[in-house]
Amino acid sequence: MLTKEYRDNLVKQLDAMQGEVAMYYKNMVTGEEFRYHENDELQPASVIKLPVFLHYLELAAAGKIDPKEEILCTDADRVGGCGALRAFHGDQMVSLETLWELMITLSDNCATNLLINHLGKEEFQKAFPEMGLHVTKLRRIMFDSVLAAQGIENGISAYEMGMLLEKVYRREWVDEKTSEYAEEILARQQINHKIPGYISDWNMRIAHKTGDDDGIANDVGIVYAKQPFVICFVSTHTVERDFEIFIRQTAWDIFKDCGGAPEA
Repeated sequence: MLTKEYRDNLVKQLDAMQGEVAMYYKNMVTGEEFRYHENDELQPASVIKLPVFLHYLELAAAGKIDPKEEILCTDADRVGGCGALRAFHGDQMVSLETLWELMITLSDNCATNLLINHLGKEEFQKAFPEMGLHVTKLRRIMFDSVLAAQGIENGISAYEMGMLLEKVYRREWVDEKTSEYAEEILARQQINHKIPGYISDWNMRIAHKTGDDDGIANDVGIVYAKQPFVICFVSTHTVERDFEIFIRQTAWDIFKDCGGAPEA
């Protein structure tokens, strides 16, 4: 259990962080929580891909879409940042399931935009409240410089991302099969310098999604310690390096508090 001294120190560090920051932690065994501005709407960067991914999975489970359906990716669809599709040239047909796996494992921005545009922003704006998301908003695709210049940004809260991850952990996202698949894909993410940072030396299973941009350093995930836990860090207008250091150290501290690595 986190001591009062440790909790007070977390609040002190978060209060001192530049910009707006939020944190949510929940022990999946004991139910212990730590909350700090967990309901604030902050900018997600690539963490918005988590609810997009989960909505696609619920549509697939309901038979409303076919994961094998292919859609066209053209040069005009290719944008900067992370991903594999931007390395290709010319027209490519890519399946929905390939796109959503690239969106999570490599944080592929081109794949994300194709998936959002395939259903339309209005679909997600309708679906998010039905998913229990009331702070989280999808307002634009990735790398939309026109809307970004107008100050139109996507939004998430640390708590709502934690709520989604808890449903995945408890096999309550649609059903057991869908939750297991979601966890598997999230555990294959290749951007591992934040929550996994110090924990990675223990070869820990961590199912998570990061987000990075100017003034943004986010990571939300499930850490499969002896007592598994959900932990979410979200920031806007912060100093990325400082918040990343805080993420790595705090995730490590809580990992130890939750018993460290599970017994083999």
